[in-house]
Amino acid sequence: MKSILKKSIVLVVLLIGFNFYGQSRDLNNFKQPDHRGVNVFESPKDTVSNFNGVNVRIGGASTLQFQALDNENSGATPLAEVGSNFNLATANLDLDVVLYDGVRMHLRTYLSSRHHHEPYVKGGYFQIDKLDFVKKGFMEDLMKKVTIKIGHMENNYGDAHFRRSDNAQAMHNPFIGNLIMDSFTTEVGAEVYYKADNGFIGMVGFTNGKLNQSVEESNGSTGGAAFLAKLGYDKQINDDLRFRLTGSVYNTGYAPNVYLYSADRAGARYYSIMQDATATSDNFRAGRFDPAYKNKITAFMVNPFLKYQGLEVFGTIELTSGRSLTEVDRRKSEQFAGEVIYRFGNNENLYFGARYNTVNSELASGDDVSINRFQLGAGWFLTQNILMKAEYVVQEYNDFPTANLLEDGKFNGLTLEAVISF
Repeated sequence: MKSILKKSIVLVVLLIGFNFYGQSRDLNNFKQPDHRGVNVFESPKDTVSNFNGVNVRIGGASTLQFQALDNENSGATPLAEVGSNFNLATANLDLDVVLYDGVRMHLRTYLSSRHHHEPYVKGGYFQIDKLDFVKKGFMEDLMKKVTIKIGHMENNYGDAHFRRSDNAQAMHNPFIGNLIMDSFTTEVGAEVYYKADNGFIGMVGFTNGKLNQSVEESNGSTGGAAFLAKLGYDKQINDDLRFRLTGSVYNTGYAPNVYLYSADRAGARYYSIMQDATATSDNFRAGRFDPAYKNKITAFMVNPFLKYQGLEVFGTIELTSGRSLTEVDRRKSEQFAGEVIYRFGNNENLYFGARYNTVNSELASGDDVSINRFQLGAGWFLTQNILMKAEYVVQEYNDFPTANLLEDGKFNGLTLEAVISF
């Protein structure tokens, strides 16, 4: 008890020290974690710097859901029964540190998540928007349009990951659940961005293709490599109309394990859904679908985004193929999703909308299956930092093999979520 008390006192002193040392909330080249970050994709590229020495911004997020969902299947493999109650609250801790003019560090720690009740680091990176640490004004004209990110970080494949819930950070997701094939991974690598004044966006990146870092060999190799690229256009055409269209690719030659659709260790938002009644532990990814391309994958995603006044439309078209080393031929999967949101009220603090999401995939067994989901959602930003959400969801599983847990599977019901982010 004394040890815990001492650690708590030290933590409080450190936080107070950080607060006095520097807590300017608005940093350069920084996506706001609150209402202001809605419909912001990559971090903005500022042209004016307010650097005044090292600055530490402490932020975080917390969420809590009340879940009232039902699940069912063919009955050949019994499902765990679920009822209505609160889920475990989740929390994030964010540190954003301005280290030099145009150089910032980001670190996110999951303080509590569905999969890990104890704190652990999600990832972090350095973001470089100026090269003044080399020499004042070094490549200044080029760096007005270029951003460099290096770290063990969330990789920028597609635009859907900018609208997903990241453990407790659910402020920018208009719904409660993420996509069925939830493309999200954290790998060691680097990304270089180019943003032109005319709205053109380009990004190229490389990673080591590994979620869990290790120097141990597997199949005669310590790891592989992944290539990422994004090309697009994003323009505020006038006061009422904004248009964005991007295409992305993620490709591995070989990876010890492909985690593109299973890397989120925080867990799926629909708790205890579609789980085996005899299971002794939580299948924290249940409700999502991973095509299980174990060692090789090629994935393409196209995302159109249109916002006219309060009406916005966002789409996802995703085509993937891959295999494990034991498979001769590649299998294919495809995902389509469409969202229509209408925002209104003071500073668009109220919204309602719908999303339809469908996945078609060939399993390793050779079976062709599909999953369909419909979400109806609404939200209210009580303040810039507090969001209340409600969602009705229905998800159905089709053509899964006899006696498979997901044979004739379905879950549906209502979930409420409270989000705080600062």
